[in-house]
Amino acid sequence: MIEADVSPHPTAGEPTAPAAAPAPTGGERTRGLVQLLGPDGVRREHPDYRLDLDNAELLELYRRLVLLRRFDAEAEALQRQGELGLWAGCRGQEAAQVGAGYALHEPDHVFPGYRDHGLAFARGVDPLHVLSIFRGVDHGGWDPREHHVHPYTLVIAAQMLPAVGYAMGLQRDGAVGTGDPARDAAVVACFGDGATAQGEASEALTFASVYHAPVVFFCQNNQWAISEPVERQSTVALHRRADGFGMPGVLVDGNDVLAVLAVVRSALERARRGEGPTFVEAYTFRMGAHTTSDDPTRYRNAAEVEEWRAKDPLDRVETYLRAEGILDEAFESALATESDELAERVRAGVRALVDPHPAAMFDHAYAEPHAQVQAERDEFLAAWARHDDELAAGGQNEGGR
Repeated sequence: MIEADVSPHPTAGEPTAPAAAPAPTGGERTRGLVQLLGPDGVRREHPDYRLDLDNAELLELYRRLVLLRRFDAEAEALQRQGELGLWAGCRGQEAAQVGAGYALHEPDHVFPGYRDHGLAFARGVDPLHVLSIFRGVDHGGWDPREHHVHPYTLVIAAQMLPAVGYAMGLQRDGAVGTGDPARDAAVVACFGDGATAQGEASEALTFASVYHAPVVFFCQNNQWAISEPVERQSTVALHRRADGFGMPGVLVDGNDVLAVLAVVRSALERARRGEGPTFVEAYTFRMGAHTTSDDPTRYRNAAEVEEWRAKDPLDRVETYLRAEGILDEAFESALATESDELAERVRAGVRALVDPHPAAMFDHAYAEPHAQVQAERDEFLAAWARHDDELAAGGQNEGGR
């Protein structure tokens, strides 16, 4: 049986739908890429972004990269062992996060997504407070006021408007453009390439531009929004969207920790001076799955993964440090020990996390006591007690038989 074609066809004189715009090629998407350290581990110069770091700072960047990768590997293993409900890994994106985190000043505030572990650690957040979210025992175990990093946001792009609002608050508090480095502050709004297709992203960019908010939009373009390639998110390179909102857009090699540091540092300095927002696109790649519930082999080919493996963010730093004689055996040995200790603390700490009492969900609904919430809490506890009594009575009856 041959099925009839029932799709609509334009009649004579009826306009046809325009053809979809061709997606830009890889070369078009990476035109103007800022890079200071190539995949071969060789330093490069850039006319607009210069970076002078001493050996101690270079080693600290490498240390953070290594520890972040080890943490990520341990977290994924814990999820596979049933200790975490889910895990959103950042393997391949370490340079973007470490570089951006190293550019922060103490007063700056970060609004992360759900895989920005390197930025959280840069603000002193305990790794166990990140893992507690994925174990399901809380919504984030750290104090945002202490660490200047907002709780993780799992709803795509939902953190972007609050980030702009916080930045506008900094303006009104007189914490921008004073010239005092201990006071001037900026905000980093973290998101991925897929988030740029959300309405909140456009709204946030509009508000930031109109109000000249001191915010850096830090987009980690890891090429895949779950199973959708970036070509289906945008017909232009993502950083070029900044043009339409009247702000600078910069494309940086997201696997180059030095370039990311230089670009984000420059954007943050601009924001702190009161010169407005910047859109930074860190061009990188998610080497693993979107989360541990995802199977990337169903939509990505192995050749693409291998191509990006050759651009590994840790390998290029290690190559450079060895060539310059900066990385020695003593440092490597101490880092390996620290890495093992971190892994052990993470494994033991996750298993020791205590499940909250179900009534804890009422504790922080409001900052101050609220009569309705208290009444609902009392009702819940009464029902919980009846449930326990019924279970106990059932056990006694079972024993009586």
